[in-house]
Amino acid sequence: MSPRTTSTSTAATSRSRLRLVVVQVLAFSLFATLFVRLYYLQVIGGESYQAQAANQSVRDIVVQPQRGLIVDSQGRPLVANRTSWAISVDRTLLGKLDEDSRTELVRRVAVAVDAKPAAVEARLVTCGDPGSVPEKCWNGSPYQPVPVATDVSKEVALRVLEQPEDYPGVLAEQQSVRSYPRPYGINLAHVLGYLSPITEDEYDVAVEKDDQSLNGASVVGRAGVEKQYDEWLRGLPGYRRVAVDSMGRVLGDDSTIESTPGDTLVTSIDAKVQAVVERQLAERIKVQRATFDPVTGRNYEADSGAAVVLDAKTGRVVAMASQPTYDPDVWTGGISESELARLYSEDAGTPLLSRATQGQFAPGSTWKPFMTAGALTNGYSMDTMLPCSSGFQVGNRVFRNHESGAYGTIGFTKALEVSCNTFFYRIGYDFWQRFGSDPADIDAKDPLVAIAKKFGFGSRTGVDLPGEAPGRIADRKWKQAYYESQKDYYCDISAKPQAEGTSDFVYTFAREFCLEGNLYRAGDAVNFSIGQGDTIVTPLQLARGYAAISNGGTLWTPTVAKAIVSPEGKVLRRIAPHKQAQLDVPRKYLDFIDSALQGVSREGTMAWKMGGFPLDQVTVRAKTGSAEVYGKQSTGWVASYTKDYVVVMMISQAGTGSGSTGDGIRAIWEALYGIDGEDVRPARAATPGTLPPAKLPQFLDDGSIMPPAVGE
Repeated sequence: MSPRTTSTSTAATSRSRLRLVVVQVLAFSLFATLFVRLYYLQVIGGESYQAQAANQSVRDIVVQPQRGLIVDSQGRPLVANRTSWAISVDRTLLGKLDEDSRTELVRRVAVAVDAKPAAVEARLVTCGDPGSVPEKCWNGSPYQPVPVATDVSKEVALRVLEQPEDYPGVLAEQQSVRSYPRPYGINLAHVLGYLSPITEDEYDVAVEKDDQSLNGASVVGRAGVEKQYDEWLRGLPGYRRVAVDSMGRVLGDDSTIESTPGDTLVTSIDAKVQAVVERQLAERIKVQRATFDPVTGRNYEADSGAAVVLDAKTGRVVAMASQPTYDPDVWTGGISESELARLYSEDAGTPLLSRATQGQFAPGSTWKPFMTAGALTNGYSMDTMLPCSSGFQVGNRVFRNHESGAYGTIGFTKALEVSCNTFFYRIGYDFWQRFGSDPADIDAKDPLVAIAKKFGFGSRTGVDLPGEAPGRIADRKWKQAYYESQKDYYCDISAKPQAEGTSDFVYTFAREFCLEGNLYRAGDAVNFSIGQGDTIVTPLQLARGYAAISNGGTLWTPTVAKAIVSPEGKVLRRIAPHKQAQLDVPRKYLDFIDSALQGVSREGTMAWKMGGFPLDQVTVRAKTGSAEVYGKQSTGWVASYTKDYVVVMMISQAGTGSGSTGDGIRAIWEALYGIDGEDVRPARAATPGTLPPAKLPQFLDDGSIMPPAVGE
């Protein structure tokens, strides 16, 4: 072997050893790095990573609180809670399924809960994501099972629970939902209101305000006291942490933060009185629908009505009914689209509309006591005598008395007893001549308009129920504003040839309105004096006005709520009656009107319905009214009161006031005072002691609620 060959072999051996050393160093470095990393993960950062791993295997589930009770003045539950089953879908597990398996699971769930697969899919989409549908999408946590059906039957829940292999990731759990005990069979839907799921916008606002009482799965009040006192009733949610496996299946509870139940709302409603009021209103509507109307030649429509009972001394609402009404239970568990459409349907009578606070009607002759107050405080005397003729000429029109009756020259007392229109026409015309004979002067003085506004008409009463209507005083300013808003519409009609199908009346009206629809003429003034024309009121407004006559001139803000009480029975807030105003009407005039209205029940237009009633022991004052409405049958009213209560009932398209509602009014008074024939038996009264209780129900340590002691 040559030296050159030996040298080459030695060099190759050296390179091989070097490569081996390099490989050994690299291997050692890798093992050292791995060891250091493992040491860091297991020793130095072990606790932190352990916590993170634990967090990945647990989920926070919102535990909805039990909503607070709503009770009447005697402690009877008006709204309570019951347990129901809800079906929820775990979207985490759903996302791990292939498309076919996911579709099949959604189909099975839809069949189980009697829904369409598309509806279930809509509920599984997070609000704000592409494809989300408002009111149907999911507002809650992305890690929480999404409820796709609530208030399902126990059979459906058991099917899901007993067949987990067919419903992977589908949960059946019990939850609390609203229930309606209906003491004495009452409905009270328009006062109580209803609930529905929180909207996306509401949830965003709650997050902005850091409102801990609301979450994506909350339900909130939408009407009635459920809405007005929602913050008190809703409570605070709790949280349940559950351990889950890699497939998202719940293994068990990790920890729980209990929810806090909502507070109890004590109302001034008396369920027993409410039952009588609802029954009488429904009965009177039924009777009138079967009664022939000689004016129109057909039966009365009696399409809607309302009744209100107020505590005359405080303005508290004792009972309030409206027809048509609806079953508040239809909202529990989610309302169907067809049922929701029916509640808003005019063909069904718009059942969601509360006629007592949102219905607006011409008051007719129930307006006259307030016009009497306006006349007496502006120059007329309690001894004033005016003709009650069969008609009163204003320009080229004769305004008629009811049924063209005439009673000669009479005073205010007789005018109220027989409800003489022409007597009040003369007063309205006199004020128009003296203060506002210029029909274009929108600032002219009008004592009758002024007194109506003092009694609170034309503005909301402030009752603690949302959505109250303001009514309307059709004075000069209103007429000018209405003219400006409608002028173009009517001028357009009158500028064209009379269209086919347009009546002569409409065409003539459009032409006259276009030219001078803003002018407040004498006819407007005389119509206003008897509660006709464009002036409208709500039944609650009218009841409050009569309460002010009863109690000597105090205008109260009507209230439904009396107190908020904690789940432990502690009174958190008392809701005292609110005095809105003291009327600037001398007491002698209110007493004079009071005396005249006693005559309405004894000798006047309500007397034929009060025969045999013990008026010497229970002095009921009353005023009847029949308001004419263009194109419709007349609206019947009776407004009545004692020194304790005010009772008002009206029925639209039902004929005369006493004829349509008189029997119902009498029956309510009999229930309030325990009247049996001609005997007054307080022990039989709907309310113990015949008067609304001044104190709250008693909340006992065991959770039961007892009525206030009689006389307290």
